[in-house]
Amino acid sequence: MISYDNKQLFGHPRGLTILFFTEMWERFCYYGMRGLLVLYLTKSFLQGDAHAFAIYGAYTALVYMAPVIGGKIADNILGNRIAIMLGAILMAIGEFLILGDSETWLYIGMGAIIVGNGYFKANISTLVGKLYKPDDPRRDSGFTIFYIGVNLGSLLATLIVVWVGERFGFKYGFGLAGIGMLCGLLIFWAGSKYFKHVSNPPNPEKLHSKVFGPFTQLQVTVILSFLAIPLLYFLIIYNSVIGILLLFTFMYVGYLLIKEGIKGGNILRDRMIIFIILCLFNILFWALFEQAGSSLTLFADRSVDRNVFGLFEMTAGQTQFFNPFFIILMGSLFSVLWTKLSEKNMNPNIPAKFGYGMILLGIGYLITYFGKFVHNEAYLVPLWIIIGIYFFHTVGELFISPIGLSMVTKLAPERMSATLMGAWYLSFSGSNFLAGQLAKLTGDASVALPSAAESLARYIDVYTVFGLIAVGVGIFVVIISPKLNKLMHGIR
Repeated sequence: MISYDNKQLFGHPRGLTILFFTEMWERFCYYGMRGLLVLYLTKSFLQGDAHAFAIYGAYTALVYMAPVIGGKIADNILGNRIAIMLGAILMAIGEFLILGDSETWLYIGMGAIIVGNGYFKANISTLVGKLYKPDDPRRDSGFTIFYIGVNLGSLLATLIVVWVGERFGFKYGFGLAGIGMLCGLLIFWAGSKYFKHVSNPPNPEKLHSKVFGPFTQLQVTVILSFLAIPLLYFLIIYNSVIGILLLFTFMYVGYLLIKEGIKGGNILRDRMIIFIILCLFNILFWALFEQAGSSLTLFADRSVDRNVFGLFEMTAGQTQFFNPFFIILMGSLFSVLWTKLSEKNMNPNIPAKFGYGMILLGIGYLITYFGKFVHNEAYLVPLWIIIGIYFFHTVGELFISPIGLSMVTKLAPERMSATLMGAWYLSFSGSNFLAGQLAKLTGDASVALPSAAESLARYIDVYTVFGLIAVGVGIFVVIISPKLNKLMHGIR
């Protein structure tokens, strides 16, 4: 029996505040590293765009694949709290390993971050859901507030980590990211009393009992986690196998979910089916959205006039700032909006929100078409083009991402909570791998050496196609949303 914290802060359980700031610092760490990665690969190691995109896609795919395992280990062995702390420690170690300033140390550090994220990401989102009773109407609002924390961390990462890395040296940026993760770990540890009652290991006695010679189950788990880092190192280098690995992982997880659904009766079966369908739409959305850290960053570097009113020039990595800025600006408004619409019984169903989000994403890409007419003599488009892209992408994100997190906690029975969250993040893994492949369509400028005019034309053509695909799929999803919603059996 789960007990709930009845004491509140600003209308929500007090644990939400701790998780908000913990996630903020973790995202400061992750997005700081992500914002610098492609620039680090292309400028410090002189890698071509295609190779850098492949490394970026492999890394981000593995980052989101890892929660499938991390969620399972938390459900069966560690519990949410210990898994989150272990994950935070590994992520900080990973950032500091990158300071070795070589490709070898970079990939080893990335491996540690992947393992750490696997423990951290699925479990902290699950923990947010556990703060609320299943029928609590504040749940969507709570996840949207939590999502603001995600983007506050991303905002600080682009303003501080990316700027420091580009201006003073990449190693200083990565070091700051690691320090940020330690701040998050400290906050989580200090405030764990507010959610300890819902985050303990499933079997504390077994966790601390010896299972392999002198080693306890906890110690064995930690040792195996560190031993996974060399494996990930080779997967990052030989990244072509990740697509095959993802395909088999998707098939296996889909089989497990349907099997558990059938075992649980018709309602759970239908909910697992709609979950898988929405995961597929989620893959397409984020494959297009996640150009931010790869092709859109190089687009900003090569084809955007980043001068701000003649006062200063933004770095290419800093243009990623607009996404978290708009999230913070509008996130609280959406939090209130969903609550008000629910009160009036006008809240769109979850599949429809996915469709609207896809349409908005597509509109963002279609804005690049104006670049044909408004570029300067150097074939640089004005800053408002990329601001417009990020604005519509952000509004689309608010229709999908926090709603998706909330949806997972509603669909999942307690015994499957972290596992289903891990499966949700697996869809992000597929989208990030696909994003790396799609980014290659923008052309390998460092090898082909196109002119500024040719480079801009290539970006506009590819992004216009992205936009048309997203709008078309979004309209289709909105049209069929009533039928999809029936599979949710009352969940909104």
